[in-house]
Amino acid sequence: MKAKQSRRTLLKNLALGASAAIAAPAISFADKVSLKDYKHNKLKGNINHSVSRWTFNYLSLDELCKAVKEIGFSAIDLVGPKDWPTLQQHGIYSSMCYTAGDNNLYKGLDNPIYHEKLIQEYLDVIPIMAKAGYKNLICFSGTREGMDDETGMKNCQIALEKILPFAEKNGVTMVMELLNSKVDHKDYMCNHVEWGAALCKLIDSENFKLLFDIYHMQIQEGDIIRNIRDYHQYIAHYQDKWVQIPGPHIL
Repeated sequence: MKAKQSRRTLLKNLALGASAAIAAPAISFADKVSLKDYKHNKLKGNINHSVSRWTFNYLSLDELCKAVKEIGFSAIDLVGPKDWPTLQQHGIYSSMCYTAGDNNLYKGLDNPIYHEKLIQEYLDVIPIMAKAGYKNLICFSGTREGMDDETGMKNCQIALEKILPFAEKNGVTMVMELLNSKVDHKDYMCNHVEWGAALCKLIDSENFKLLFDIYHMQIQEGDIIRNIRDYHQYIAHYQDKWVQIPGPHIL
């Protein structure tokens, strides 16, 4: 009985919080419905839902895959190559991939001192992704550290233009995450959708787009609906974060 109740609690937590999109852009939800009601409402299938791996670190990946399938989702965000075989065993898609490196969002593409390491990590993982049939690879601008926006954007362009020909050849899209710098990620450069969109225009490749995190952009700049309408063509993936009830876990 205890194990059954634990399973029920897990699924309720998953149902209360889910985050974002596989192939086409999509948006997550967090309706406060009972598990009984949720399990009797079939997903329409016009949004590709997934959960983020890091928000459920109290579960093994095997347990998370089983729970994700049980609530009718088919993908997990932010999983690296070593864990892809586990996803594949369960028929779960890796909707936003990590490299095999440390994926440090503060040491990103805006700083040339990290370029050699980062570029090699991306070039190494892209063919593995292509072989597995995965499409989206997350990247980060990094922090400013006194750098102005124009210099940081140019540095990102230099790095991405060394990666993108290989990404394009393999059908992989580099996706830079928008994060707030007010509360959670101080000094992060790609903290406004306008800056991210300007970088997309500068690079001019369908294989470079943005990850629009609604939680972060609401904190940073608000006006979420207008910004999505104005810049949707540069967005490959949407995420959101919700405080789950019960429990301290945040998507």
